[in-house]
Amino acid sequence: MFGISFLLGGRNLLSQALPTATGPGSNVTLGGAFSVYQEDYGRQYLGGASIYTDIHPHWRYGVEAEARWLRLNQSEEVTQSSYLAGPRIIVSPHATAFEPYVKLLVGAGRISLPFHYAKGGFFAYAPGGGIDYSIHNYVKVRVVDFEYQRWPEFPYGPLRPYGISFGISFRVNPIHLVPLSRR
Repeated sequence: MFGISFLLGGRNLLSQALPTATGPGSNVTLGGAFSVYQEDYGRQYLGGASIYTDIHPHWRYGVEAEARWLRLNQSEEVTQSSYLAGPRIIVSPHATAFEPYVKLLVGAGRISLPFHYAKGGFFAYAPGGGIDYSIHNYVKVRVVDFEYQRWPEFPYGPLRPYGISFGISFRVNPIHLVPLSRR
């Protein structure tokens, strides 16, 4: 039986099919963004720059790290900075150009109080999410990123700054949305 099958079908009868449930693979991106936040101390809107990196050993699960400096539109010289990192999960079940995600970042927040009266660094955490859009294999646009930060150890009551960011990132290694042939 084996001999007849081999003669009629050749070697392809014994080969295995290509995987059908593959994702786009691992990737690392580096990016920058513009952020607008309502800072909780003084209830004003601050703007500023942020940098971030997304490291995805698996196409769906990864880590995000970010640093944000809010210095624009300050009154009385109040500024805020945050340095956070944590898990990031892509929630889209299919590999598409749109990449919705959720994240939970943990780290430190720094604040400078009015007229440089005091400065301090505090534990901070930030649940959030957003949507990235892949332009091609190397460039992604951060369409929107939302974070609700919480600084529970601030001496005058917990701070709860929140805001949005928009930006662009570049992949260090390209991502291929179509599996390559093994031939």
